[in-house]
Parts: sequence; structure tokens; C-alpha cells
Amino acid sequence: MSWLQRLFGQEKPKDPQQAISGQPVAPMAAAGDTTVAAEAIPPERVGLNGEYDQSGLAKRVALAFDQDSMVADVDHVYVAQLGTTVVLKGKAPSQEILNKLVEIANNVNGASAVDAAQVEIG
Repeated sequence: MSWLQRLFGQEKPKDPQQAISGQPVAPMAAAGDTTVAAEAIPPERVGLNGEYDQSGLAKRVALAFDQDSMVADVDHVYVAQLGTTVVLKGKAPSQEILNKLVEIANNVNGASAVDAAQVEIG
């Protein structure tokens, strides 16, 4: 089972790389609309399809984990977010796998830090 399916009950989007990049969907203005465009979505709140999502960063990190064959089958680590910090919890099979998870999470747009203090090895 994929990270996205296991943690969030969602399927992978059509364009996973675009989703991981965290680019928000540009707001559409109606013809003749003179109002100011909606505020930009913060990178940590961009969802898988460019929409606002409170857990957007965590979902995009889970998707990034699905894209890497070294960690795609790890099933006892969980992903959360606290603002721009990705929080990993659970049990990783090895320090090498945990290091890879941290590296991948750090490279997702919107992540300022990764907290892996709640992951045990073994």
C-alpha cells in the first residue's frame, strides 16, 4: 500500500512530480473582475492538486516517499507536519532508511526542517 493511501486514503495524482513541487493553482478571475487576486497559498499548505490543504506538505512528502523505491515499502513510519516542519514518527527498519526519509522530506517544497526524533530504529 502506498504512503498516500495508508496515511491519507488518497490515490497518487496524475502528475506526481508537479504535485511534489507544490505549485499552487493560479486563481481564475471572472471577466471584468477588478478585485485583487486571492492571497498566494503558503508552500506548506499547497495540496496535491495545487489547492489549499491544511496537510498539504505532509501529503506531498508522502507522495515523494512513494516515488522513491528505497523507501516506498516502509510501512511503520508516519508523516505529519507542524507548520513548515515535517514530523516523522514510528519505527524505521534502519538508520540508512531514516536518513533517506529525512533527505527526501527536506527536498519537498515548503519544508524548512524535518523532525525525526520520534522515530526509533529497528
